[in-house]
Amino acid sequence: MTFKIDLHSHSTVSDGVLTPSELMERAHANGVQVIALTDHDEISGLAEAESKASELGLKFVNGIEISVTWLGRTVHIVGLGIDPTNKILNKGIQTIRSGRAERAKLMGMKLEELGFSGAYEGARKLATNPSLISRTHFARFLVQNGYCPNMQVVFDKYLGDHKQADVPVEWAKLEEAVYWITSAGGQAVIAHPGRYKYKPSEFRSLYKAFVESGGEAIEVITGSHRPDQYAKYADVARKYGFLASVGSDFHEVAPGRLDLGELPPLPDDLTPVWHNWF
Repeated sequence: MTFKIDLHSHSTVSDGVLTPSELMERAHANGVQVIALTDHDEISGLAEAESKASELGLKFVNGIEISVTWLGRTVHIVGLGIDPTNKILNKGIQTIRSGRAERAKLMGMKLEELGFSGAYEGARKLATNPSLISRTHFARFLVQNGYCPNMQVVFDKYLGDHKQADVPVEWAKLEEAVYWITSAGGQAVIAHPGRYKYKPSEFRSLYKAFVESGGEAIEVITGSHRPDQYAKYADVARKYGFLASVGSDFHEVAPGRLDLGELPPLPDDLTPVWHNWF
C-alpha cells in the first residue's frame, strides 16, 4: 500500500464526534488520500463529506455500516462504493433505524435500574442524530460522568452483547444487508471480524453464508483489531479468497485507538478491495 487509505470511519451522523466535514479535514491533515465514510445504518452524511473531500483533493468513497444479526449476535457489514440514492438500500436501512429509537429507550431504562441516573437523556444529548442513539452514546455518557474509566469497560460490563444493560434486537439478516449493498452497486465487507465472539465452526458458517450472499471482502487491518489479529485475518482472507480491506473504525481521538492515517499496510500477497477502483 503506497498511499494512505481508510475505508471505515464514523461521523456525528451516527456515533462519531466529528461532523462529516470535520472528519474529512482530519483525514486530509493526517495525510489520508482515500477515505470512506461508513456511518451506522445511515447515509445522510455522505453528500457533505463528499463535498468537503472534493474541496480538499481527497478521493471519497460512499459507504455505510449495516447492522446484522447472525446467530444471536450483532455483526457489522460495511458497504463500499454504494449509490446513496438507491431505493432498495434506503428502504432497507430505514427498517433498521426504526428499531433503534425503542431500543435506546429500553437501554436507558436498564441503566437507570442499575443506578445510572439520567442515562437516556444523557445519551440523547450526545447524539447529533436523534434517530440514532447507540450504545456508543450511552458509553460516552457513563465515561464522561465518571461511572466507568473507559468505553471498553462499559461494553465489557454493561453494554456488550448479552451484558446487563444490552437490549437484544433483530437487525437485518446477513443476506439482506449484502443484497442492499450490492443492489446499490457496492461491495460488501465483513467489518472487524476479530470483535465477534463465535466458535470456529460458527465463523466458517458466517464466511460461507457471506460469500453465497455475494459478499466479497473482509477487514484485515482495522483499528478494532489488536495488532496480533492482523495476521490471523490475513490468513482468513487467503483461505476464503476474500478481498482485503483496511479501516481505522475512527469515532474520536482516544487513547489506545488508531487515528485516521495510522493504519499499517496490508500484506503484499493480499488483493485489496480497491484493486480495480483507480
